[in-house]
Amino acid sequence: MESLLRTTIQQKIVDSQALPLPGLTRRDIWLPTVNGKATAVIGMRRAGKTSLLWQLLADRHAHGTSREGLLYFSFEDERLGDLRVQDLDLLVEIFYQLNPAWRDARRATFFLDEIQIVPGWELFARRLLDSENIDLFVSGSSARMLSREVATSMRGRAMEAVVSPFSFREMLRHAGREPEKPSERFTKAERSQLARDLLDYLAHGGFPEVQGLDSRNRIELLRTYVDVVLLRDVLERHNLSQPQVLHWLVRQLLGNAAGAFSINKFHADLKSRGVAIGKDTLHAYLAHLEDAFLLSSLDLASDSERRRQVNPRKVYPVDTGLMALFSRSGNTNVGDALETAVLHELQRRGNQVNYVRTHAGFEVDFHARSLTGREALLQVCADLDSPDTLAREVRALQDAAATWPEATLQIITLNAPKSGMPPPEIQLHLAADWLLQRQEAQQR
Repeated sequence: MESLLRTTIQQKIVDSQALPLPGLTRRDIWLPTVNGKATAVIGMRRAGKTSLLWQLLADRHAHGTSREGLLYFSFEDERLGDLRVQDLDLLVEIFYQLNPAWRDARRATFFLDEIQIVPGWELFARRLLDSENIDLFVSGSSARMLSREVATSMRGRAMEAVVSPFSFREMLRHAGREPEKPSERFTKAERSQLARDLLDYLAHGGFPEVQGLDSRNRIELLRTYVDVVLLRDVLERHNLSQPQVLHWLVRQLLGNAAGAFSINKFHADLKSRGVAIGKDTLHAYLAHLEDAFLLSSLDLASDSERRRQVNPRKVYPVDTGLMALFSRSGNTNVGDALETAVLHELQRRGNQVNYVRTHAGFEVDFHARSLTGREALLQVCADLDSPDTLAREVRALQDAAATWPEATLQIITLNAPKSGMPPPEIQLHLAADWLLQRQEAQQR
């Protein structure tokens, strides 16, 4: 049995190191760089985690590391179905037998994909970091690789890199239309194309596999993504006893994307239908959905824990393409999709994000605090042509500015308003321009 396993592992290593590097759309994913730590590549299924591992391998090769010092190894192989944690030593042993010059003297890099299939893999990974001269990247699609669990199971020896569906810039890059010049240099024709591309992005989303698909295939593929997450990463993983309630919850959350959600109100609605379930259970269901990266929720921006707890949360899907699946009309609400896309971009840029409700009752979509402590209050509105709409957005920002006087005030919209502009203290951004800003420009 060990002889067969050894042969299989050796063949996979040889094949992997001989495989031509794939041509992939480059991802702009933030990566931790802390010595002695593994990098856990996490995110929703089908967001592109395996592709990122190959991108990182190709980057190291381009910077001078030979293929002999780079190993991509996938454990998603039926021949490895009975692999035990103690068998993982064979991987290291055979790698260095094939590449003896790399042991100790040179620093190799292992990219271990779907390693969560092997029970107890965390012990192996920690020992590998302690005993070998390697950099280690691990990834997996199972709920056993959820963010909260990786950090715990690795006992502080891993840091996370989160892979989301394509950003707007990444989608354009994938289509071969990424702008290479600043927005003020765009021609009218280029702006028209960007406007069309942004509407398509908001409607279709950024999952790599759906790019270029027709509507029916796109919708069916996205539906399978949601179904697999609910079944494997939530229901089976947590052995939930009321699957119908989970499905109702998902329909409520994603059918009201970018809207406020109250566990208390949802619980009361279930009770009126004769469904018996505790509020704590509903809180756990919501946490499971966030752990699986299907959606994220924002708390109210407040120093008061009580205010945060009694106010509803705002809920956003992981990708705007999912919104049409749960919309009653079958179409994506452009305003809600734009708000969702702005949130995702704020999070990609490392911001801590909450929503704002002022004491006067005005709501601001986002309060964002950057890694350097800079604050911004942002309103997202698809259409500002109505003077009443513009006045409403401005009034909310001005009221919130009294609480956050150091925050910049910003409105993000699809097109410049045809009549009227916000006052000079409020920055007006066209959504395509703002979404395409480089992260370093944001932090200046």
